[in-house]
Amino acid sequence: MKKRHLDPVEYAQAAIKNIALSAATLCVLTLAGGAAMADSGGARVPLLPKYAQECSACHVAYPAGFLPAASWQRVMAGLGKHYGTDASLDEASVREISGWLKANAGTYKRVSEEPPQDRITKSAWFLRKHREGEVPADVWKRASVGSPANCMACHTNADKGSFSEREIRIPK
Repeated sequence: MKKRHLDPVEYAQAAIKNIALSAATLCVLTLAGGAAMADSGGARVPLLPKYAQECSACHVAYPAGFLPAASWQRVMAGLGKHYGTDASLDEASVREISGWLKANAGTYKRVSEEPPQDRITKSAWFLRKHREGEVPADVWKRASVGSPANCMACHTNADKGSFSEREIRIPK
């Protein structure tokens, strides 16, 4: 089959159509509120409403892509002793949230290893991103931060699933 070359008008129309389609896609992704970054591939995964409701009652609803599926499975199985707190849920909620976490868990290289105690803050990728020199040790001791698990202290849009370096504000 012989390729047909577009004349300048057809070429311009095709270019405009592609730009419009790209812009529309970008708008949809940008306006997808309550989405969280999964892995580092850049895909936004909308938060399961039940997950957001239950988990953000105590802390930011961490993106599912921050831990591998096996870690999320253990976290959900141990809600009665969830890092020192009883975060027990009814069976239906546990099933629904567990299924969503498993389906959206991290699979990319950076989260393929299960961190010690299934803590995001002890994962190799987290420690690399927050290493001394990047984040001074005294930051974690500030009352306004409290601990490395308090993402919202520095990541101003963590509750929206955005952890962009452009949105970091280290509190005094």
